[in-house]
Amino acid sequence: METRVFSITRAEEGERLDRFIVRVVPQISRSLAARWIEQTSEGWGGIWVNGKTSRPSYRLRGGDEVTIQIPPPEPTTLQPEEIPLTILYEDEELLVINKAQGMVVHPAPGTPHGTLVNAVLAHTDELSDAGGDERPGIVHRLDKDTSGLLVVAKTDRALRQLQAQLQARQMERRYLAVVWGTPKFDEAIVDAPIGRHPVDRKKMAVIEDTRHKAREARTELKVLRRFGSLFTLLEAKLQTGRTHQIRVHCAYIHHPVVGDPVYGGERHLPQKEVAFDIRKRLEGLLERLPGQALHAYSLAFVHPVTGEPLCFQADPPEPMQALITALEEIFVPMGKAK
Repeated sequence: METRVFSITRAEEGERLDRFIVRVVPQISRSLAARWIEQTSEGWGGIWVNGKTSRPSYRLRGGDEVTIQIPPPEPTTLQPEEIPLTILYEDEELLVINKAQGMVVHPAPGTPHGTLVNAVLAHTDELSDAGGDERPGIVHRLDKDTSGLLVVAKTDRALRQLQAQLQARQMERRYLAVVWGTPKFDEAIVDAPIGRHPVDRKKMAVIEDTRHKAREARTELKVLRRFGSLFTLLEAKLQTGRTHQIRVHCAYIHHPVVGDPVYGGERHLPQKEVAFDIRKRLEGLLERLPGQALHAYSLAFVHPVTGEPLCFQADPPEPMQALITALEEIFVPMGKAK
């Protein structure tokens, strides 16, 4: 891994860190420089200012020492791969896909193959490259272990118009989430800024300390079912689209998404509150979950060319649906579900 160290002169004072990186490493784009800065971690590479992680917008000061560790190269050519896709809609402008749990959306360090982009390229060679060579056609993303609906643009005009809808909060994205515990609210808006965790840079967190970078994040939550005091089925509607937003916000209100290994969703059932046979049944279903019980079940937007309103829905993957079905069978007859 190549390491470069720069001492900032007075002439360079006030320059944004991401712009400085592009200037001294001209073969990379500004968006890639920002990603290096935000994903900085030992063993992978990244950017440090005076030995500490920083943010793309940081203004350099005279005497600062900037250390750049060039991360391992990403694949320069995306390869089509014959991977099954569940396509709900397709025309000349876009596709709507029900992404499988466990599938990464686009190649990144450590995941050069097997992504949704690789699969889509095998399905069609007509994808917009306006968003960059690394993420052709990608309008928005889902976490690897979050299943559900997303839209992919085939043309540049579709990509630009769909991204404009997303930024204007005109694209409606709704999720189903099984969370631990029972919230006190029936409906709520979690309004809490999210940024990269100040210590564990691989995680996101609600950031209330203004010394650390964070962006506005708002999630609408609605209780659909309560399963005793153990679990709740929530509908989550995104008003913003931050990395891991629903998972972080649910953990922040002390109701983490079931099965989430990063944000406290891997818990054990209480022995005293649940009968032995029910506990064993639920434990088996929890073990079958390949990740967090979070599914993007509804997606609505306006067609970027025709102006037609489009709305799509998709059921959760089988392990998550099996858990919900079992909870309904167990708790609804007991009168404990809402």
